[in-house]
Amino acid sequence: MGRYHQGRFHPKNPQKYKGNASNIIYRSSWELEFMKWCDRQRTIVEWGSEEFFIPYISPVDNRVHRYFPDFIIKVREQTGEVKRYVIEVKPKKQTRPPVQTTKKRTKTYINEVKTYAVNEAKWKAADEWCKDRLLEFKIITEDQLGIK
Repeated sequence: MGRYHQGRFHPKNPQKYKGNASNIIYRSSWELEFMKWCDRQRTIVEWGSEEFFIPYISPVDNRVHRYFPDFIIKVREQTGEVKRYVIEVKPKKQTRPPVQTTKKRTKTYINEVKTYAVNEAKWKAADEWCKDRLLEFKIITEDQLGIK
């Protein structure tokens, strides 16, 4: 497993941050890019990072766990309407079922399948949770972030 770029983010517009603006943690360079975007976009009225959780049932152990989505944002749309979104930032590769190749050790493949199944359960729970609250759930990958 590679090392991830982690640290604290210090917003230029702390009044837009929902939560403690002096304790914003990013867990990847992609999350950092999204935080910078939220901070500088005029259309982002408010944003937060890992500020709430959604319960979900893990298919691995059939128990209830807590999923902390990466972001929640309020966006002023071009129509003037304010919409709320729950955002998960993930590499595109992790949004698709893993492919078994002859190069992969069986243990690695099994772990990838478990991780994908858990992520699917989280995203399904998040989608339902959001619909119940008139929010929209979105998964953002390197494609939307403009990262190659």
